[in-house]
Amino acid sequence: MNKSKTNKVIDPNTIIGHVHLKVADLKRSIKFYTEILGFEVMTKWGDNAVFLSAGGYHHHIGLNTWESANGNPPPKGSTGLYHFAILVPNRKELARIFKRLKKYKWPIEGVSDHGVSEAIYLKDPDDNGIEIYFDKPREKWQYDSEGKLVMFTRPLDINNLLQEL
Repeated sequence: MNKSKTNKVIDPNTIIGHVHLKVADLKRSIKFYTEILGFEVMTKWGDNAVFLSAGGYHHHIGLNTWESANGNPPPKGSTGLYHFAILVPNRKELARIFKRLKKYKWPIEGVSDHGVSEAIYLKDPDDNGIEIYFDKPREKWQYDSEGKLVMFTRPLDINNLLQEL
């Protein structure tokens, strides 16, 4: 790789860390993220902020009401967060989450096969978009004749997904 390109490309070991969301009702959001999605509370800052984790990390998701207590979601047609993504380690965990969402009758906005991943789309109580997905093994990814990654959006076969359980 030539030096000029190296200076323009972010290091491939870079990881996008946690997400921190403004919410209207902290108790309502804690209930959603812990009871429905299964995250754990790591710490709370009074009645205004909470930090949630999967597996004991300091936090994957921060929630606060510092500027948003009793607020409304952004109106349609405005800029802001489209969704954030939660990567689960395998297809079985994706199936478990799908089943849990159905158990709690939480609305699912879509389920997709993207060629490189499979995903469930939903919104949290404050209308923040969430994608919960798992990456297919890299050896199953497809490339076109020019070596570019092939991605698409097709319906996810839910019956096949649930066979993982």
